[in-house]
Amino acid sequence: MALIPRTLPLVAVVALVACSSNGGGATSPGPQPTPDCTFINPLGSGADPWVVRRGALYHLVESRDDAIWVTRSTRLDQVKQNAVRVWTAPDTGWNSRNVWAPELHEIDGRWYIYYAAGRQGPPFLSQRVGVLQSEGSDPQGRYIDRGQLFTGDDSATTGNVWAIDMTVGRVNGRWWAVWSGWDENAATDRTPQHLYAAPLANPWTLAERRRRISSPVEPWERGTELALQEGPSFLVRGADTFIVYSTNESWLPAYRLGALRLRAGATTLDSTQLTKHGPLFSSLGTVYGPGHASFTTSPDSTEDWIVYHAKTSAAPGWERVIRTQRFAWRPDGLPDFGVPVPSGQRLTMPAGQCRA
Repeated sequence: MALIPRTLPLVAVVALVACSSNGGGATSPGPQPTPDCTFINPLGSGADPWVVRRGALYHLVESRDDAIWVTRSTRLDQVKQNAVRVWTAPDTGWNSRNVWAPELHEIDGRWYIYYAAGRQGPPFLSQRVGVLQSEGSDPQGRYIDRGQLFTGDDSATTGNVWAIDMTVGRVNGRWWAVWSGWDENAATDRTPQHLYAAPLANPWTLAERRRRISSPVEPWERGTELALQEGPSFLVRGADTFIVYSTNESWLPAYRLGALRLRAGATTLDSTQLTKHGPLFSSLGTVYGPGHASFTTSPDSTEDWIVYHAKTSAAPGWERVIRTQRFAWRPDGLPDFGVPVPSGQRLTMPAGQCRA
């Protein structure tokens, strides 16, 4: 600690002590945001974050310990709080292991959870899609198991095809499912993953056979061991509909986001009606492999926010954390996700959330 000359007046002594406590003779910073009006990333550990806002509440659905949990919070930065386990995988059967990437959707007054699971792995050769239906209007209430959702025959027409990361959204007033899958079942999980789509007859049944809508053919989508597209999510703004997806290898920093844009006036999801854009969100600094995003709005509905996961290190692996930040829109109508905000950097709370 610096010594203070006895001859200095009291005011100067106070100023010098304050300067010393701030680390030296740096100029005092200007007004700082009220702590209650800021937050920092990451929000906590986890992967494949799916966040839904209904009124004043945010709900996050996530899988852990072969179970599915739904949270409730009035604050986006505290969205992992108040978790309730709503479903546990059975001890045996097609969905007894590897519960992945649940999504929560409200359709006609009921909540539906779409998730992937299998009976074995690694290697993960048996992943399929399951559907849960809420008994009432509470997303944290009891759910009915609607079973495995059929996602198309394999090449021998003997059964269902590998599928994960199902999402649903409206196109021209009709509900559609979009997911990541294989062309046919295989003996290795290093099998290319494409995006498929089909309209829904009801929330747990496809109305038509699947159609492939996109494949990982661009240089920024193709990894060293596996080319994939996964984690699709609908993003709608006015008349524009996008399917934002993750691509490249999820265990490496090269994981990133791209998007498919539906042609204006299109009434169906088809590869001929979609244009690809990307990459739109990639690693920067110590935020590695940002991907598998969902989208929500601020409490006052004036801001758009992306919620995503990122790896905790550049080393291969799936240790990940959940992050969120505000995003904007480009003049051409594409979403502008910017760059991942570093850990520890203070961000202004979503509009309408600040208590100051």
